[in-house]
Order: sequence, then C-alpha cells, then structure tokens
Amino acid sequence: MENSRFIPTSCTRRDPALPDSMLKGKTALVTGSTSGIGLGIAARLAAAGANVVLNGFGDPSEVEQLRAGLAAEHRVTVTYDDADMTKPAAIAAMLRKAIAQFGAVDVLVNNAGIQHVAPVEEFPLDRWDAIIAINLSSSFHTVRAALPAMKARRWGRIVNIASAHALVASPFKSAYVAAKHGLAGFTKTVALEVAEQGITVNAVCPGYVLTPLVEKQIPDTAKARGVPEDIVKRDVLLAAQPTKKFVAIEEVAGLTVFLCSNEAASITGAVLPVDGGWTAQ
Repeated sequence: MENSRFIPTSCTRRDPALPDSMLKGKTALVTGSTSGIGLGIAARLAAAGANVVLNGFGDPSEVEQLRAGLAAEHRVTVTYDDADMTKPAAIAAMLRKAIAQFGAVDVLVNNAGIQHVAPVEEFPLDRWDAIIAINLSSSFHTVRAALPAMKARRWGRIVNIASAHALVASPFKSAYVAAKHGLAGFTKTVALEVAEQGITVNAVCPGYVLTPLVEKQIPDTAKARGVPEDIVKRDVLLAAQPTKKFVAIEEVAGLTVFLCSNEAASITGAVLPVDGGWTAQ
C-alpha cells in the first residue's frame, strides 16, 4: 500500500477554481481510496467541502491516521469502510451504512481496481474472476445501491475511473481490458437511464499513472515480454503516451472533481481520456 500518511499537497491545496463550499453538504464515497489515485480523488473532494467515505485495504493504524488527517485538515466528516469489493453483500452493506449516516451518497467514485498480466492461455482463472469482480462488477453493485437516494434528491454524480484500456487494448491484459471496456459501456448505459433526474455518469480514463497498481505490473510485464524492467517503463508503458510522462494523480483528481461540479451538469455519458495523447493515435 502507498504510504497512507502522505497526501500530495497538489491534491489538497486550496484551488480558487474549486471553492471549499462547492460540495459542502454533499457526501462522496470513493472505492479503493486508501492509496494512489483514489486517495488523491478523496483528498480533492474533501478540499471541495464534501464529507468522504474512504474504502480500501491497509494497516488499520495508518488508515485511521489518514482518515483523521483528512477530516481535520478540511473540516469535513471522513469515515472508513473496509468492504471487500469482490463481495456484493459487503458492498451493499457499505452503501446502506453511508446512506443511513449521511442521507445519500451524492458523489460516487468507482476507483477500486487490480491487475494481472499474463498471456490468455496462461491466465489464472481466479485472477480473471477477481479482476472482473473488482474492476467491473463492483461498480454495478455500488451504482445500483446509490441511485435510489440520488433520484430522491434529484442530484448525483457518478464517476467511474476506467483507463485508457477502456478505449484501446494491450497484450497480456485480457481481463483488465475486458473489464474496463465493460465499464465504459456501463457508464454510457446508466447515464442514459438517469439523464432527466439531475444525475450525471461519466468515466475518466487515465493513461499510465505511477501508482502501486502500475508498479506491481512492471515485473510481470518484464517477465511476459522477456525484457528488463527499465525497458518496460520506457518502451512499453511510456511508449504509448506521446508526452513521454506518467499522468499525475492530481490531474485525474482535478478532472474527477470538476465532473462533480454544477458547471459539468451537461457532461454525462462521456468517456474522457487523461492519457498524454495515447488514445489520439
């Protein structure tokens, strides 16, 4: 797990374009938010005034320090739920608890994800099932549980953190690419269903961000391709991004929070790349 006690200042500093009151009185639930992209998004939502429900794995003392730190810095309520995103019953219980406490989950960010890299014929069955469950099915379960309260308030923001792999494919990532393509389709479908009810549904598609998830797949990719790890970074990962730079967490967080604003009310059903030009090729 990324050091939970460290939150990049670029994710938490006061941004004049995102006043503290922008989401005041709203509650945001971010899955997979104890490290990486999810943590950056949760911190930015708290900075915009939202109460936040964190979710993910990690050392309990570090997670508690993270939770308390966000609450104190931004003067919002921050809670934590360790729901396992492979288990529909646990997901439903997390949403019920959050809605009972706050009245609704006004902002839902589906960010939880895992990865495994292997040729199709060698892909472990349990890894396929886990990736589909966490990267795709968990979003169905959270959205299904959150929508009734959003509809009652006639306001809601759902942001699914997909990937450039929702738009293009790469070898050895069959489960991940399948899940992210499915998440893009799911995003569009739900957006159409709730378009007249004050609820927007969008997908943000980052290119390579140097998170724990990406760092963990570098050795597997090196093994699968038979090349050194530094070559994987230079000639496999960043080769896809014309900028030749990893996408920054704060860039993904900034777009996500903008999609939660009133100014983004007419942006729905969009699948938006943040990928350094990768999918423009």
